[in-house]
Formats: sequence, structure tokens, C-alpha cells
Amino acid sequence: MFRKLLKTDEIEVADERYTVRYYEQRTLRGTRRYSSEVMLGPADRIIMDDDSLNSLESRVVRLVPAMIYSRALVAGRQTAA
Repeated sequence: MFRKLLKTDEIEVADERYTVRYYEQRTLRGTRRYSSEVMLGPADRIIMDDDSLNSLESRVVRLVPAMIYSRALVAGRQTAA
């Protein structure tokens, strides 16, 4: 199964910009499935998927900032311990 790059976007969280790539993939049943890949670093990504591109874009805007903030909290606790 091949993914087709639909578009590339950016999201800003705490004055940092992150690249978001949106893909489309056909399932074995012939339906479309959409995924996003948020690039946090060279080997660090957040991947999400959904049945519709609009819903996926909405989820990225809502959930990615929370994921990034939670990672920062965990990193802060690990260095403080």
C-alpha cells in the first residue's frame, strides 16, 4: 500500500514551528484513509490517522500542542530527578 502526499503544513506551538505532512492511502477495501506526520526532530515524529482529512486536520491542531507540552513535562521531570 502506497501513501500519497496530499499537502505539507506547519503548526506553531510555544514559538516553535513543526512541519506536518498529510497523506492519503487506499485500504484493501478501496476506501481512503488519511494520516499525518508531525516532524518533531530528525528521528522523532507524531503520527495520527483518521477517516477524513478535515477531521484529521482538526485533531492535529487540538492534540499536537498537548502532546508536545506533555513531552516537555516528562523531560523536565527526568532531568530534575
